[in-house]
Amino acid sequence: MTAPRFAFTLHATDGKARTGTIRMMRGEIRTPAFMPVGTAATVKAMKPEGVRATGADILLGNTYHLMLRPGAERVARLGGLHKFMNWDRPILTDSGGYQVMSLSDLRKITEEGVTFASHLDGSRHLLTPERSMEIQRLLGSDIVMAFDECPRADAPREVIAASMRMSMRWAARSRAGFDAGEDHAARAALFGIQQGALDESLRRESADALREIGFDGYAIGGLAVGEGQEAMFATLDFAPGMLPEDRPRYLMGVGKPDDLVGAVERGVDMFDCVLPTRSGRNGQAFTWNGPVNLRNARHAEDPAPLEERCPCDACTKYGRAYLHHLIKSGEILGAMLLTEHNLTFYQQLMAGMRDAIAGGRFAAFATDFRRGYLG
Repeated sequence: MTAPRFAFTLHATDGKARTGTIRMMRGEIRTPAFMPVGTAATVKAMKPEGVRATGADILLGNTYHLMLRPGAERVARLGGLHKFMNWDRPILTDSGGYQVMSLSDLRKITEEGVTFASHLDGSRHLLTPERSMEIQRLLGSDIVMAFDECPRADAPREVIAASMRMSMRWAARSRAGFDAGEDHAARAALFGIQQGALDESLRRESADALREIGFDGYAIGGLAVGEGQEAMFATLDFAPGMLPEDRPRYLMGVGKPDDLVGAVERGVDMFDCVLPTRSGRNGQAFTWNGPVNLRNARHAEDPAPLEERCPCDACTKYGRAYLHHLIKSGEILGAMLLTEHNLTFYQQLMAGMRDAIAGGRFAAFATDFRRGYLG
């Protein structure tokens, strides 16, 4: 039987926590899911087969960076992003909106879209909802994100409200632009993005607008932008429940391991973040007993493994002293090993949460995790 374009099945719930499966033509995605970030068609310091071996079912690609280099049209001529980077499973691409919005001194926002200067060479570009859909189609994305604006969470309410309402108008244009690419739309899925910062009434208005348009899945945007974990969790206490129960809920750009547990506890299904890969390249490893900084001198003569119960190469083949040496020496192997470890840890955490939800023991899992990780 041919795999569906997109189908989400909930297998179990435990409180607000959910576990399920997204079925797509290129494979299944087990939720809760963490998506390693492959910004420029690569997960830094990892081969695709190594990323898959950590347990990842799906990767994230970055529309902004790929449209500038090597260019979406070039990727399309070379057979699409999956072939280009040798990853045969699902890929989610962001819309480019967040990166463009972060170029505060290099961009201008209008109702049409965003005009910006490339951070690479200063060339000028216009990114609209329609162009974002076209770029993601050229890349061959499996899960396409609607084009939106992401203001700071501490912006005045009237600024956040105006931005959210423009994002909802852009969401409708994204839906139309996605549907216009009929061949791609027959294979891919489109996610809308809820905005409204920390404001419950604006989040409700945004969710209602997105439900009216209709999407395959729904993302929670505008968090993890400096508001702090307490404020993020307070928003997640109400935001996921505003979105359809029979669709996946994706919290964009999150986060630390304890962020993931707290968000799953509040009904979130999907995540992405550069933290495990970026931290690995900078000598920080995530473990069940909390983060470990391998630059610290106390590791210099420690032959013990980084993590006793981790199957990755860093933990099974080397000791902390060697990892410390690699990081202090700036050796590429150090970045490779710690990146592999961190991605393995994140995928073990997601698998542990899936199993705990399915077994009706998520509260105990979360308590045990926090006791070990946070101390």
